[in-house]
Formats: sequence, C-alpha cells, structure tokens
Amino acid sequence: MVELLKRLTETDGVSGNENKIRELIKEEITPYVDNIHIDSMGNLIAFKKGTKEHPKKIMLDAHMDEVGLIITYICDNGMLKFGTIGIDQRVLLSKRVLIGGKVFGVIGVKAIHLQEKSERENVIKQENMYIDIGASSKEEAEKLVKLGDYAAFTTEFEEIGNGKIKAKALDDRAGCGVLIETLKESYPDDIYACFAVQEEVGLRGAMTASYKINPDIGIAIEGTTCSDVPGADEHMYSTVMGIGPAISIIDRSSYSSKEIVSSLIDTAESCNIPYQIKRTMTGGNDAGIIQLAHEGVRTGVVSVPVRYIHSPVSMMDIKDYENTIKLIKEFLRKGVL
Repeated sequence: MVELLKRLTETDGVSGNENKIRELIKEEITPYVDNIHIDSMGNLIAFKKGTKEHPKKIMLDAHMDEVGLIITYICDNGMLKFGTIGIDQRVLLSKRVLIGGKVFGVIGVKAIHLQEKSERENVIKQENMYIDIGASSKEEAEKLVKLGDYAAFTTEFEEIGNGKIKAKALDDRAGCGVLIETLKESYPDDIYACFAVQEEVGLRGAMTASYKINPDIGIAIEGTTCSDVPGADEHMYSTVMGIGPAISIIDRSSYSSKEIVSSLIDTAESCNIPYQIKRTMTGGNDAGIIQLAHEGVRTGVVSVPVRYIHSPVSMMDIKDYENTIKLIKEFLRKGVL
C-alpha cells in the first residue's frame, strides 16, 4: 500500500500532461476491472460490473493531475521563465524541478544581497523568478527544453515521524491510491472509476466524464486541506491529521447530498471507522462539476487530510489514508442508497 503511494506521488502529471501517471494507474487497475476507456480529454474511466440484478451507476472520482509549472520563455542568458499551474508564487523559490521529464533545474531569483530594500521586504513575484538549468545561452537552453514543456517538483516520497509520509502531489494521488485499492474488490452496484485530468485548472476532466457516465451517484475522493498548524485558530481547522477521513457537507463548489452524508456517517460508525466532518467551506473539487451533469447528480466527498497541499511537498497520516479506503469500501459494500 505504501509502495503504491510512493510510485503514484513520484510519477509526474502536471495538469494537461497526465500521460505518465495515467499509464501507471492503468497498469495497476487492469487486473481488477471489466474494461478501461480513455476519453478525448485524457480521463481514464474504468468499469467494474456490480453483483446485483439491477445495479445503480456509481461514479468514483479521483483526479490524476498535480500542480506545477509550464515554460513560457527562454532568455538570452539561458534562464527559463515560467507560468504557474495551480500553485502560489510564495512557495516556489529555490525549489528543484524536472522539466519535460529529463532536465533538472532550480527556481532562482536575484541574490538577496543585491535586492533593493523594497524587494527584500515583499513577497518575491513569480515574474521575477526564473528556472536555472545551467545553460549559458538561449541556444544551449533550446537544445534541452522548449516552450510549453511542463516542470514538476522533484520531492521524494519518504516515511517520517510516527506513521506519517511526505511527498509531492498527495492532492490527489492519495485519492487515486484509495480508488485503486477500492477496485480490488467487488460491490453490488456498477462502479465507474474515473481518474480525472485537469482538476487543478477548473475541474475540466470530470466535467466531460460525468456527462459520459451519467451516474446515479458521484463520490469525489480527495486530498484536502489539513490546517492543524501553528498560527491557525482551532475553530478554523479545515481538518485534523490523524483522526480519520473527512466527510464534506459543503464547499465553494458543491453541496453534498444529505442522504449520502448520512450514509457515509452511518457506515463509519457501524464499522468503527474513525472519521471527521470537514469544518470549513473553502476549496472545491470534482464533485462540484459532477453534481451538475445532465439533470443533476447526488454527490458526496470523502477526503484524506493533507498538510501543505498545492505546494512542492505535502504530508499525510497513513492511518487516515487506510481508513479512507475502509470507509469507501464499506459504503459501497452495503449497497449505495
């Protein structure tokens, strides 16, 4: 289980460039599903036939893409300018990246002792940063990279502390891992497992997938904000690490079906699975667009609490991950609503 997470997080898949992570997931799930379809957007949709006579159509969604960068300009001195994809400029400086899957670089800026006082006292803007790949001219850099190449962070997966892991892209490779493990068993209803693309740039993959599937119920499986850190008031914690998967009631993109929320809670309590309710209404996920497909779809959201999402490195409690798998499996086993 941990080995799968390692491979999922260390495989690159910035929004719009999910090819490598899609192939890894396809290889993992092929033995456990009836068929696999890759649509024109690049979503990977796996079908697993239910065991009952008149099954419902259940869409389980986890997005494959991760935050990162895209190369927008090559300077005369060989430095690369870039745009951000789903990530804030405040976490970028001095980070190591891999461009086009082959060229390493470091995000740099003018040395601190050369900056004006006003520059030192403010957040460094992304347009003042560059990626240094060691090239000394535009011509040299153009032999290695091209405009439109994606850059992913190079954070290595590592087990740290007491049952914790740190890695890049736990939003939402944690959800992908949950979905892969879920597909290894059978359930009463038909399962349409969607590993969606381009969530970080506007829920785009789930939009087309949900229209194709037209499910009776949709469940988004996410890695969500965990804000139990210094400087955050307890009543503003979105989730707390180590006390179980988070069930969402509402966020800025969707309002979960009360029936599904109640069923998820009943499942957790009857199976002695620890859980929590997501406390804040911030953030959004693919449930927001699945909910609007066709005449409307009842949706729910179950998330693994993850500290420092949308950054080059994030952290997760492995027990929260394992209990999210248990909750989804038990919810599906009892026959969904």
